[in-house]
Amino acid sequence: MEKTISKFIEKHFKHFNAASLVDAAVAYNQQIVNGNKMMITLAGAMSTAELGKSLAEMIRKDKVDIISCTGANLEEDVFNLVAHKHYKRIPNYRELSPDQENDLLKNHFNRVTDTCIPEEEAMRKIEKHLVDRWKAAESSGERYFPHQYFYQILKSGELEEKYQIDPKDSWLLAAAEKDLPIVVPGWEDSTCGNFFASHCIQKVLSPATMKSGIEYMIELSNWYENNCGEGGIGFFQIGGGIAGDFPICVVPMLHQDLGKDNIPVWSYFCQISDSTTSYGSYSGAVPNEKITWGKLATDTPRFIIESDATIAAPLIFAYILGY
Repeated sequence: MEKTISKFIEKHFKHFNAASLVDAAVAYNQQIVNGNKMMITLAGAMSTAELGKSLAEMIRKDKVDIISCTGANLEEDVFNLVAHKHYKRIPNYRELSPDQENDLLKNHFNRVTDTCIPEEEAMRKIEKHLVDRWKAAESSGERYFPHQYFYQILKSGELEEKYQIDPKDSWLLAAAEKDLPIVVPGWEDSTCGNFFASHCIQKVLSPATMKSGIEYMIELSNWYENNCGEGGIGFFQIGGGIAGDFPICVVPMLHQDLGKDNIPVWSYFCQISDSTTSYGSYSGAVPNEKITWGKLATDTPRFIIESDATIAAPLIFAYILGY
């Protein structure tokens, strides 16, 4: 296979953020050569941006070993899988008046930048399947993490007749097929998290049916300890926020709170972000700051790509995949 994209990037991406992109991609590949596993974290609206078109192949080709994502990215990949034809794109979203925004609301279209997610065809359609899984778990005295309920639905095949995109473009489906570990901190801050909370308020379900964020941290600490080897694990962060802030803390917790000083810190760090460095902005903090918190070492390869992740991430993935 001719490496058309990789050759283009190597020829033209020579300076500034373009050079950082190449450096980060080369170092990512070196992590794989070194035998280090890699975490990818997803913030923003990467699933609605259809990052699955490239991320799913990264998962299938064993270029990512664990994912941390927001509840929105978890659910929106499935929304897109079953309702893509009903989405509405609004290229002139910057020009919308408040009244036009309200019209979208009245027509049950929830806007994410230039893309509107259809409530009935996407959200409510998936809610029915989730409620069935939640009730089944509760009736049998079982508890699962948020992503595990989605895995159950996807693995069962019950959604297959509703697919509206090529299933190869769904990163969550690719992850389910490999039973890839996923961490979803702050899942309650999502549409499906709101669904679950509403059913708990109505006494239809118990909150205990859903495993918690603390349990996610415990699970992550066990996974890190069992998979870090002598070299540590790489950390590839798309965007900022809790999807990255939550999992990166597992290393200092293992060291400082559990006294496991023999565990290596993260072996690689890259963040794609447009967040500017400011007073107290962790998402905009330079990677060096993470050294003071015991997350990275002085010799950890560190990169910041100040760019739009919808542009930069697919290019990096293409380079890593050898396209």
